[in-house]
Amino acid sequence: MKSFKKFLVVLVLPLLAFSAAHKFYVSVTNVNYSEKDKALQITSRVFIDDLDKLLLERYDIKAKLNTDNESPLADEYLEKYLRSKFVVEVNGSTASYSYIGRKYDADVLIFYVEVPNIELSTLKSIQIENEILTDLFEDQQNIVHLKFGNDKKSFVLVKSRTKGMLKL
Repeated sequence: MKSFKKFLVVLVLPLLAFSAAHKFYVSVTNVNYSEKDKALQITSRVFIDDLDKLLLERYDIKAKLNTDNESPLADEYLEKYLRSKFVVEVNGSTASYSYIGRKYDADVLIFYVEVPNIELSTLKSIQIENEILTDLFEDQQNIVHLKFGNDKKSFVLVKSRTKGMLKL
């Protein structure tokens, strides 16, 4: 019996080593100020397969994103999720934003968001709270790049630290 257990360990251990390898979970968000539009223009790039898994687990929707069989509910629930997990604060107050839409680029979905009516002269601080996919993947990292003229700042946000701020 003891030798059988050793045999099982020797047989199963190499298989477990391969299953322990895991995927890297990341999103990248860019926040830029448009002087022409007087708005914060935001793009967020998230892997399609992660969003498919999210929509299935959270909303029981088989979205099949970026396929011919994409669910007609996908956009509605993607926006709903985005609004619950992505918050923009301008000068210490929560800013409402417009969900412009989304598009696909290879294996990534790009969200387009805009915070209108922002005067650069009154802009003192911008805070981004990005909890996208941190509720689904423990090791999710959300990278945020903020750029305003010569002012630039980047953050890596994780489940335990979901907010980053740029003071101007």
